[in-house]
Amino acid sequence: MAALQDDLHPAQEVGELDGLPEPFPAVEAAEAPEATVAAEPGAPVADPDALPLERARAVLAAHPVADGYSGLPWALRRLSWYDLDTGESAVHTDVPRLREGHVGALFCALHLPESLDGDRAVGATLEQLDLVKTVVRAHPEGLRLARGAGESADARHCRRTAVLLGPAGAAALGDSLSILRCLHDLGLRVLTLSGTSWASETGLTRFGEEVVREMNRLGVLPDLTGASPETIRRTLVVSKAPVLCTRSAARALRPHPANLPDDLLAELGAAGGLCMVPLTAEQTGPTVRDVVDHLDHVRAVAGPECVGLSGTYDASGAHPLELGDVSCYPRLVAELLHRDWSESDVALLTWGNLQRVLRGADCAARAAQQRREPSTATIATLDG
Repeated sequence: MAALQDDLHPAQEVGELDGLPEPFPAVEAAEAPEATVAAEPGAPVADPDALPLERARAVLAAHPVADGYSGLPWALRRLSWYDLDTGESAVHTDVPRLREGHVGALFCALHLPESLDGDRAVGATLEQLDLVKTVVRAHPEGLRLARGAGESADARHCRRTAVLLGPAGAAALGDSLSILRCLHDLGLRVLTLSGTSWASETGLTRFGEEVVREMNRLGVLPDLTGASPETIRRTLVVSKAPVLCTRSAARALRPHPANLPDDLLAELGAAGGLCMVPLTAEQTGPTVRDVVDHLDHVRAVAGPECVGLSGTYDASGAHPLELGDVSCYPRLVAELLHRDWSESDVALLTWGNLQRVLRGADCAARAAQQRREPSTATIATLDG
């Protein structure tokens, strides 16, 4: 609980960082309308949208966004040259827009086209992982690689956006727990459990359960986006760490296959998991109000501690008109505040809930490492 309070009311940053840009600049709270002085006749009228946006920026300055899914690695593979420092029009994500949107942490997805499997999937995952590290090294004033909650907070305090690796597709493992351990050593922190023989429509096989246990031991979070109900329910039983749905909204509002029905949302919330609502027109709707409808619904069904955000920028697909790139999070938060979300609930949504899940994965890993050695199981021995 103390750690959560720290997230909601972060301590003053220690030390001076002269000359560094401020990605989450403090914004003075706007005066209430009743306290303002009447304008002189003929004076220009203030923009009525300015006050909500300024208040939203002030909230985000204290509680930045932890964005659960970015397709930037695959998008950058298509470009022969790019400049993320001063701005890059070919993608939705660059350092200036991350600062403008108050994005404090960004999960860079390592997902692959469905046509890739086997050794090609493993190789393409490693290439994307290497690309993310190269991009971070090339932009040290704006980005910093992080492996968990502590390093994410450190990056935030140093006025950088923390970049975390994942989710990756389960095909990246090549059905090998040794490859899982190598990917973890290279920084992978989230793995999507779907599209394999051991995490299918019928649920987890014995090998699939062993994959989850080894993920718990390492501190790799299970992502259940797109997984079957049977796989979701069995993972909730097997996993000792919290689980994520990195791109799932409410199926009750929009019948997309990756969105979750209310019964699974309730089970996810009861297990302390996290449903990260994507900012896509296909899954949530064409306006910012549609996105907030989903956030309201997930919060009501799963609980305020079990809802988060995934921009899904640079992952193909259209976004709501008001949420075209990573700079637009203040518009989303302004609508939340208009819906009477408290600052503490916004703080949980943007930063606190994902940090709780990351800390939970670290705690589960420490406990599991005391109980068991690295698994030597294979798919042939368990499912053959």
